[in-house]
Amino acid sequence: MLDIDLIGIAKNNNGSAAVALTTLKTMSSILHADFFHSINATVKTMMSPVLSASLPKTHNKALKSPAKFTIKHSQEADPLGQMSCVYWNGSAWLVDGCDVTDTNSTHTICTCVHFSTFSLIMQTERPPEPEQAMTLLNRILVAVGLGSLTLALLTFALCHKKTTVATPARVNLCASLLLSHLLFLLVQEFIHLISPHKVVCSVLSGVLHVLFLSSFAWMFLETIWLLRSVLRLKEFRSAQNSGPHWGYQCLVGYGAPFAVVAISAGLVPEGYGSDKCWLKFDKGFVWSFLGPVCCVLGMNTIIFFTILIHLRSAISKMQHANAKLNRTLVFKTLIQTVIIGAPWILGFFTKDSDALDIIFHVLSSQQGTFIFLLHCVLNQEVQREYWSWFRKFFHANRRQ
Repeated sequence: MLDIDLIGIAKNNNGSAAVALTTLKTMSSILHADFFHSINATVKTMMSPVLSASLPKTHNKALKSPAKFTIKHSQEADPLGQMSCVYWNGSAWLVDGCDVTDTNSTHTICTCVHFSTFSLIMQTERPPEPEQAMTLLNRILVAVGLGSLTLALLTFALCHKKTTVATPARVNLCASLLLSHLLFLLVQEFIHLISPHKVVCSVLSGVLHVLFLSSFAWMFLETIWLLRSVLRLKEFRSAQNSGPHWGYQCLVGYGAPFAVVAISAGLVPEGYGSDKCWLKFDKGFVWSFLGPVCCVLGMNTIIFFTILIHLRSAISKMQHANAKLNRTLVFKTLIQTVIIGAPWILGFFTKDSDALDIIFHVLSSQQGTFIFLLHCVLNQEVQREYWSWFRKFFHANRRQ
């Protein structure tokens, strides 16, 4: 029902005015409630059909007094829900100029100072429990992974002169993982503020694309360094220093991912900026990420087989210490490849399985933890450094 001062409008239009009120019954499935953006992350529900109010053949369309719409709810209202009278501005539902005058379980009265396309949207503060639990679990896991990556980078910085653990590829691999996981956590934490801004959301998804691809590029470079070291049969410290120039490594580690993203954005610019500010699955665009990932994993597999074949034929010529070091480093790099690559392959199958989705979140968020354990906690050189720092700290406290 529409309550409007049509006589007042007619006085401003040479004594003539008309009003039209149209119900667009199926439009709510297109202009759905997700187009209504609020500060808090709430569950939004369309509570009425889409209504269109207009003043046809009326030159002066200003309302002399606010119009009142009495709208019947299309479904039962939640007693704890917050009702909003909204209008469509061409790209989103807004509340400017429309207020809820009164509401009950079956009807809501909206007072609006302008005519447009209107509807009712209800917000509820209680998100579904499984989603809330998954969000909390993801925050905890990502925080643990970020802490482990930070500890690993600190260890590499403090041990780079006394150990062979801090290879340039490994340091940049950890840095890429740290930045990508941190940015991903921040984006998901503030997704309700970012998602209305489509350009910002698309840019952030592109940056995440670059960082995640960069981690795989540096993982590939570390495998190349391992192959180079094994083929030369040198001490790993000297092999580390005789690797490709830093500029060439950066060209592959950062330049190649940036080129992939630039080409992807140029070919399918609308592929960035999903509801979660990540890649869209439309038209197979996700393969701009999964394609390079599968390529790196395939090349790493070939390289590992090459390394194992070479080690088997050359192990008898090595000193026992060098042979053991080779085997250990090959094993750790292989495990690292599986840890970083396996979760993304598993991501193919998480869409219809909550259990696989949980496993994916656990494995992907704990990549930094596994790297810290493999290359720091379980490394004998680093263990000696940890023990040396502990003794210095203990003696310094005793003197005080």
